[in-house]
Amino acid sequence: MPLTFIEDDLAGEAIVQLLTLHLAEMHAWSPPCSVHAMPVERLRAADVTFFSAWDGDRLAGCGAIKQLDAWHGELKSMRAHPDYRGKGVGQAILDHLIAVARARGYLRLSLETGAPEQFAPAQRLYRANHFVPCAPFADYGEDPFSLFMTRTL
Repeated sequence: MPLTFIEDDLAGEAIVQLLTLHLAEMHAWSPPCSVHAMPVERLRAADVTFFSAWDGDRLAGCGAIKQLDAWHGELKSMRAHPDYRGKGVGQAILDHLIAVARARGYLRLSLETGAPEQFAPAQRLYRANHFVPCAPFADYGEDPFSLFMTRTL
């Protein structure tokens, strides 16, 4: 399915609803101190570039890159809309974000995802795309509810 990616200002109702769902699920699956998903306001910060993925006029998903330094980016808020789960949207978003990271000259791309079973599909996607477990990076600390992953570009 061909998707259209736009750099999003997070002002649209559809994207705010998807991110609200994302945060609600993160809080349902992990204790509050282990939820590292960013609220809409934080995703608008200058160090984050947020993208929405569209199937025509329907929101299919989203994802963002947070710049950690000139050579290292972090994936944030990767999410397929519930209507698009299991249809390749996660892979398409990941491919787009990797291309953006490469265009910026990043040498490394890292992420934090949940460790509980509910996050297994995300973990499989990242492993299939050459992400490997790593130690906590940036401002993260050890957390039994988190899995940290990285890959070189």
